[in-house]
Amino acid sequence: MKTMKKTLLTLCLILAMATLAFAQDAPVTHENVVVPGKPYSPYAGRGFPTMALWGDTHLHTSNSLDARATGCILGPEEAFRFARGYEVTSSNGELLRLSRPLDWLVVADHSDAMGAMNEIMAGNPQLMRNPTLKDWHDRIAQGGDVATKTAVEVVYAFTGVAGPPVPEEVLDPTFVGSVWKKYLETAEKYNEPGRFTTLIGYEWTSTENGNNLHRNVIYRDGADIAGRINPFTTAESFNPEELWKWLDNYEKTTGGRLLAIAHNGNLSNGTMFPYEINPATGKTLTNMYVENRIRWEPLYEFTQIKGDGETHPLLSPNDEFANYGKWDRNNLGPYPKTKDMIPREYAREALKQGLLMEDKLGTNPYKFGAAAGTDAHTALAAAEEENFFGKMGHVEPNAGRMSHPLAEFPPSDLKWMGWEMLASGYTAVWATENTRESIWDAMQRKETYATTGSRMTVRFFGGWDFEAADATSRMPAEVGYKKGVPMGGDLYTAPSGKSPTFLVAALKDAYSGNLDRIQIVKGWIDNKGNTQEKVFDVVWSDVDKRHPGADGKLPPVGNTVDVASATWTNTIGDPELITVWSDPEFDSKQKAFYYARVIEIPTPHWTAYDAVRFGVELYDDAPKSHQERAYTSPIWYTPAK
Repeated sequence: MKTMKKTLLTLCLILAMATLAFAQDAPVTHENVVVPGKPYSPYAGRGFPTMALWGDTHLHTSNSLDARATGCILGPEEAFRFARGYEVTSSNGELLRLSRPLDWLVVADHSDAMGAMNEIMAGNPQLMRNPTLKDWHDRIAQGGDVATKTAVEVVYAFTGVAGPPVPEEVLDPTFVGSVWKKYLETAEKYNEPGRFTTLIGYEWTSTENGNNLHRNVIYRDGADIAGRINPFTTAESFNPEELWKWLDNYEKTTGGRLLAIAHNGNLSNGTMFPYEINPATGKTLTNMYVENRIRWEPLYEFTQIKGDGETHPLLSPNDEFANYGKWDRNNLGPYPKTKDMIPREYAREALKQGLLMEDKLGTNPYKFGAAAGTDAHTALAAAEEENFFGKMGHVEPNAGRMSHPLAEFPPSDLKWMGWEMLASGYTAVWATENTRESIWDAMQRKETYATTGSRMTVRFFGGWDFEAADATSRMPAEVGYKKGVPMGGDLYTAPSGKSPTFLVAALKDAYSGNLDRIQIVKGWIDNKGNTQEKVFDVVWSDVDKRHPGADGKLPPVGNTVDVASATWTNTIGDPELITVWSDPEFDSKQKAFYYARVIEIPTPHWTAYDAVRFGVELYDDAPKSHQERAYTSPIWYTPAK
């Protein structure tokens, strides 16, 4: 036994010495351990975007006139701190914090009278000499419903709906410039490349006669360039074409870069997406209009607090998920909506009409990608159902907010109820690094997707050669970029006998529900020149229990939500879904677009959380649960001419 132990010890020593000698004689180098041209590490040498960075494109602070008028006292500093993951105190004294930090944020305060309401409410003596401003100050200071109604009057004044003209004192360019400068300084203070990005921006607030044509303007630049020119305002023009001219002038004058994201159109009363007549001029749309629109507006806001803007049941009657978060009664004024307005307000219909417009005008003005923002006027980018702080200060968490009007629009009886707010949304960008330049570039190329607040990870690629085996990869992006184009990309002229193939994958948000299904939404022009659409269920959860019926529809995933406790279980659905899908109805001569829509299992709506926490009854019309979702930017197919 002793002999055996000695033999083993000797052998170990010999091996150790041999190993040491080998290590001395042949040091480990790139050349002797790696196949030439290919690193051993699968994560090395990747030039494609690997990070889904989360942010809000559309947040207001007390610098926005209507935000301050409805009770917001937090400024850009608090907004950036909250987005970075710090605990802050809300305008109504509540401590709050995000479940996890965001990666970037756009504080997009209204450019009109930026910062003026802070001065009005502070009782600035110079402003108090104006009777209109003094009256606003006195009534807003009363708080409650008086303040809310006064805030609507302020909005009416700026939009020309009713009331006296806006006092010149709050439109003074020198004053606006001083507020802009201070905002830029704050944005620079909190910008930390690699960790957290502050994208500089503002909201141009065209609301003539209550029709919402707002645009969020986002800079690629830092304060040194963005500060050279004051933001564009509606005091100069309500017409989006004049905004585009201003964007062009900014780039030519400063050498900087800008893009704009159109506000979701459900409050535009049919003016967001003109197809034939320009609502600003009453004349036929021109080539210049369509070219400038897509040049400056590569993204569109699919979802936010004031409703979901993907599609509408009247436009997509065969889509069982179309009736989500609908705000379809009026615009931002007392003017009711009619059914004929709805086709010019929603993203999917605009994507379809854009295909037709390209044939007529040579350019598709609605070839946009997907974005989302909260549009919260609280300085709090909180889009989580269990952590929802509302649209404005007066609807931050309180026992009556779901049953109390968010806003009323005299002299009509139109109003929005508190429960109608959506806890939505966030934008994910596929970027190579967390910097202003990388995030902005991802927006420009439309490699983005929008969600209603959940942070699920979604990949979507299109090509001609994806095969089922590609869906077994744990790194779908590797094969995705190699064989195809990502969300926001283009496919041209189908190879003979081939249909487009799509690699789509989703991974659940660790804090949210499992996944129900992934759908691919297709829009196209048929052989008669008419637009068509179809929603395909391409991969779904619980495949051992669910199968499409005779009508092709997939049965619902079920619902585990316990409304009484505002809880749910992930005993249904799957944590991840991935597949390769080929269009079974493809016609190589027809223009088309495709985008992915990812649906979660039902989880509690924010109103259910409110009912439990405040011990109140759910408002009769309020939803109890809902299904969070993600919308990717489309991939377009264009046939040979």
